[in-house]
Amino acid sequence: MAKAPMIPAERRHFIASNLAGRGVISIAELTDLLGVSHMTIRRDIQQLERDGQVMSVTGGVQLPERISVEPSHVVKARLQHGQKAAIGKAAAELVPEGAVIYLDAGTTTLEIARRLPDRSDITVVTNDFVVAAFLAQNSACRLYHSGGEVERENQSCVGESAAQSIRRFNFDVAFLSTSSWGMRGVSTPAENKVPVKQAIVKCAVKPVLVTDSSKYGKVGTFNAVPLEALGAIVTDDGLAPSVRDALTGMGIAVHIAG
Repeated sequence: MAKAPMIPAERRHFIASNLAGRGVISIAELTDLLGVSHMTIRRDIQQLERDGQVMSVTGGVQLPERISVEPSHVVKARLQHGQKAAIGKAAAELVPEGAVIYLDAGTTTLEIARRLPDRSDITVVTNDFVVAAFLAQNSACRLYHSGGEVERENQSCVGESAAQSIRRFNFDVAFLSTSSWGMRGVSTPAENKVPVKQAIVKCAVKPVLVTDSSKYGKVGTFNAVPLEALGAIVTDDGLAPSVRDALTGMGIAVHIAG
């Protein structure tokens, strides 16, 4: 008697179990192993990805990468600089005339700031000392720093005191940074960054995640912001097409920089 085909839950368990031992599997191999179509496998992967168990890569699927600490500002400044510069340029183009905007701490948001020196019409709020120093020296915008607990490694302020300061503002556009995100949302290994990111999103008409594609599929200990809370994501062309399609299907605008 022929073996009955697996139901979706069984297929997904099979995929997750095999990934646990190998780390990455191609879609072509899964179709052969399970005897189903590429479309069926892609649907299974999408569900597993929504559950935070896997991440899509071009032509396959792999386990998420857990991060326990974020790199320092100095280290991050050396990583993916070309992608960050392109993302910063594309993100700056989303700032409307006369806007009040938020720039989260990070080297990608610093690239946005580098595109704003001529924008005397805008108000900028940030928790990042490097961003604030650059704009103070090079721009004519109205500028606020959140204050709060100082995070030396990342040259920024964090914690509930910073979040309280952020909640005083109404942002037209808020640019959110991250070292880890996936289909379950934006996460962080640092608990004191959670209230800051939640305050940013809550106070913005349009919250925008700015992140290079290398951050996708990484998972921090603490959930900070669900993807559904975002209005747009600005990233680079390294993000898998299947992920772009899933984001668009959720109503999130995806801007591919450069």
